[in-house]
Amino acid sequence: MDELAQLVDVQALLTRLVGYLPQVGAAIFVFAVFWFGFRVLRRLLDAAISRMDIHDAVRDLLVDKLLRYSVLLVGVVMAADQLGFNVAAALAGLGVAGIAVGFAAQDSVANVIAGVLIFWDKPFQVGDWIKTEGEFGKVVQITLRSTRIRTMRNTFVVVPNKRIIDAILENYTKQGSMRVDVPVGIAYKESISAARSALLAGMGELKGLCAERKTDVVVSELGDSSVNLTVRVWIESGEHIQGTFAQVLEAAKAALDEAGIEIPFPHLQLFVDDVEDRVWKGLASVPGGAAS
Repeated sequence: MDELAQLVDVQALLTRLVGYLPQVGAAIFVFAVFWFGFRVLRRLLDAAISRMDIHDAVRDLLVDKLLRYSVLLVGVVMAADQLGFNVAAALAGLGVAGIAVGFAAQDSVANVIAGVLIFWDKPFQVGDWIKTEGEFGKVVQITLRSTRIRTMRNTFVVVPNKRIIDAILENYTKQGSMRVDVPVGIAYKESISAARSALLAGMGELKGLCAERKTDVVVSELGDSSVNLTVRVWIESGEHIQGTFAQVLEAAKAALDEAGIEIPFPHLQLFVDDVEDRVWKGLASVPGGAAS
């Protein structure tokens, strides 16, 4: 016991601890000030965000993550400075580590920023029917990193938010009722007015079309092999666009068949006129030519 007392000077140790208490108290006080400041700023930011009608996910990111960690990290650094730690060296190390993590997670950060823009701009919401990145479906969840879509095939597609921001997006719900354009071709010899009458009669038997909007048939193009018409119908919701397209196309085919109007397949007509005799003579000399 005496040997232990010689190795450890208890009195000197107590003296050092007592001398160290003011620094510990100062560190606790500094951290408490930053904690109190965080609570005040959180209430003010919550009140401001509530008036701006910002999504809860963005509020959680700004208040519960960025604000909390930023203020409390500064509080820890300042408290450590009161305890005599080399804060400058620690900050330099954190800066280098932050740069490395930033490069490694730049895609994730880009997706989060894109998620904030989606919540802010609101190009679509949960429940909307959208088409993006070649996928058509219902938005079932929006997170800060990705958007989840349930397709008509009942598959679950996860699209990174950055891809959505950079791509063209079609929202089939935001404007309410929408028009479905269905192309139909008829032969040049057929009457456009007769085809229009037949198509309109066929569309009248379909269910699910918007009663307040008029169905019409217009000429959209004079094609190589056909006169291309467009049957334009209206539906209440974009959810039914694919099913309506298929029904209108089938009904158009049946209506034109019943009216005896030809739907031509692509073909090419070649007319040979005023060919000189020397051309035929030259062709006859070719193996497999016209004269052989």
